[in-house]
Amino acid sequence: QMQLVESGGGLVQAGGSLRLSCAASGRTFSMYAMGWFRQTPGKEREFVAAITWSGGRTVYADSVKGRFTISRDNAKNTMSLRMNSLKPEDTAVYYCAADSTRWGTAWSLWGSWGQGTQVTVSS
Repeated sequence: QMQLVESGGGLVQAGGSLRLSCAASGRTFSMYAMGWFRQTPGKEREFVAAITWSGGRTVYADSVKGRFTISRDNAKNTMSLRMNSLKPEDTAVYYCAADSTRWGTAWSLWGSWGQGTQVTVSS
């Protein structure tokens, strides 16, 4: 099981940018697919983006495609989410996720989770 810690959340105006980071513990980071989810009170956890073990392929939710970019640095055991052109509807707690055997858009497929970081976008 991976230990994940998110950082980089905060308050930003609509149209602005923000970069989230996820730091992972362990020596097997490259063996884990990584992803980002977000959640607003009263709503289910929503898929945002994912990246394969080697970083060669990425998947994005339609709501963020073209605005968000996911990346990873296996040498540093980190993953990032660059968020551009932020909208008020992007406001949520963002969670880092990891799994060594599978990945996808469903939150139940992911085995390791961080504690989350708050992103608030003002209009």
